Amino acid sequence: MDTWTFGWTVALIGMGGTMLVLWLLSLVIVLLKKLFPYKAETSTGSKG
Repeated sequence: MDTWTFGWTVALIGMGGTMLVLWLLSLVIVLLKKLFPYKAETSTGSKG
């Protein structure tokens, strides 16, 4: 394997790995949003 082939292989694996990790993080975020949905606070009194 020459230098150029090795370089392109490492670059493509690196980019693919980055995209895979970002995809997994987005799945974790969606899962956490489903487990802990956002609830807006209702203010009963004025602060200050």
